[in-house]
Amino acid sequence: MVITDFLERNARLYGDETALVELSPTEERDKALTWREASLIENAQPDAPYRRALSWRDFDRRANRFANLLLSRGMERGSKVGVLMTNCLEWLPIYFGVLKAGCVAVPLNFRYSGEEIKYCLELADVEALVFGPEFISRMDAVYGQLSKVRMMFFVGRDKPAYGEDCIKLMGFCSSSPPPVALEEGDHAAIYFSSGTTGFPKAILHNHRALAASCETEQRHHGQTRGDVFLCIPPLYHTGAKMHWFGSLISGSRAVLLRGVKPEWILRAVTEEKCTIVWLLVPWAQDLLDAVDAGKVDLGHYLLDQWRLMHIGAQPVPPSLIKRWKQVFPGHQYDTNYGLSESIGPGCVHLGVENLHKVGAIGVPGCHWEAKIVDEQGQETPQGGIGELAVKGPGVMLCYYKNPEATAEILKDGWLYTGDMARMDADGFIFLVDRKKDVVISGGENIYPVQIEDFLRRHEKIKDVAVIGLPEPRLGEIAAAVVEAKEGCACTEEEIERFCKELPRYKRPRRIIFDRVPRNPTGKIEKPVLREKYCQGRLVEAQTSN
Repeated sequence: MVITDFLERNARLYGDETALVELSPTEERDKALTWREASLIENAQPDAPYRRALSWRDFDRRANRFANLLLSRGMERGSKVGVLMTNCLEWLPIYFGVLKAGCVAVPLNFRYSGEEIKYCLELADVEALVFGPEFISRMDAVYGQLSKVRMMFFVGRDKPAYGEDCIKLMGFCSSSPPPVALEEGDHAAIYFSSGTTGFPKAILHNHRALAASCETEQRHHGQTRGDVFLCIPPLYHTGAKMHWFGSLISGSRAVLLRGVKPEWILRAVTEEKCTIVWLLVPWAQDLLDAVDAGKVDLGHYLLDQWRLMHIGAQPVPPSLIKRWKQVFPGHQYDTNYGLSESIGPGCVHLGVENLHKVGAIGVPGCHWEAKIVDEQGQETPQGGIGELAVKGPGVMLCYYKNPEATAEILKDGWLYTGDMARMDADGFIFLVDRKKDVVISGGENIYPVQIEDFLRRHEKIKDVAVIGLPEPRLGEIAAAVVEAKEGCACTEEEIERFCKELPRYKRPRRIIFDRVPRNPTGKIEKPVLREKYCQGRLVEAQTSN
């Protein structure tokens, strides 16, 4: 079964029911209204300009129309189609239209610069690009330099001269299924790595991986027809989309929220009767802080139906979940681990029944295996720290056009994640840190995540990132970049006193007060901090040597 079969089944069985809702509780909501096309979205609500909805039947028809548009333009099985849009009601139908045409979907990070967009389009051999109004200025700078892109479809207002009106063109295309027979082994999508060590790598997956991620997600979180999933993270990333795949397989409704303010999240849960919410760590922290500060009153919202909050994309501080359960004692909780190379979340997951193991990323997910290995690829003794490797149906085929990088990460069917971890006596896996983020100070390995989890217990700290700074005698020292909570005055002396509970070698040697940068999927952008704070000290260290 390929993933488009689920969409066609839902359109057949639940055609008039709502599949997707887009909420735009921002200053841009009026603009969102103008994107509506009555011919394609028959159940749009003109009295609620911040809300648009799409039925399963219209979702499938729109996907068919886009697929037929691509085929009418000479796109063939395996042709690459880029998708460069922020979350909106058009996103998923276009993605599924690419798949239905037998083409390969290439979602792009909406934070990419023009040069990064150009690099990814060229690397992935993209022939057609669908983009939204937020990217006009970036595309203006590079569209004339794209040697492989021969079609540019635009979704939105104020179309640039080089873009074709995608929605208008789709209106002239058939809504019948395209004449393309898909197979599980066909190439389906290219996602890009985070690019933390330079330009991102292109990750190739087939239809089998996408379909397997549907089953994994639904098995882990038990989505039923009655569930409503609130999706906030960007759809270009595997995490958001693969969690939504649980709604796809169960035929249940999903809500795309264009904004992350705590009151917007709570309002969406209330108005749309959401039962499952996937949050990133910063958003969960912001919501709890807003409750603590009295900025939101939970009594103003209807939240009884909200059954599950789960988190992924980065290590989750146990202190955060302890706070969450105090505020929302009736919620189930889960955490999910995965990489774009493993088709997103779920290759390891905690499980809602294992709250006593909070702090762990969990056990191997449905249809997955995991092991901890040393530098020689041998499994470590129980409790030993090594690299986490996973194996399952969602492992990537390869890094597209990069056999050397593929060989480094894929070994005998195992995907080597680059994450350092340990496994306890019960088989639960605990992340220690990214392999490349380990700080080696005076010969001692220091794992920043351990220090970060400790520091987040401080009542004045909102977020923290620990990085290594060059030091002439020790090689590196651990530095803590601390972001204080709003309205809290925090001093270096306070942090140093707090850290006296840590072993001496783990205590940060330098405290820096600054904002902690995170990418759209919530991961701390440590390369940004290293570039900002390491350069001068690197010169100093080299001079001393």
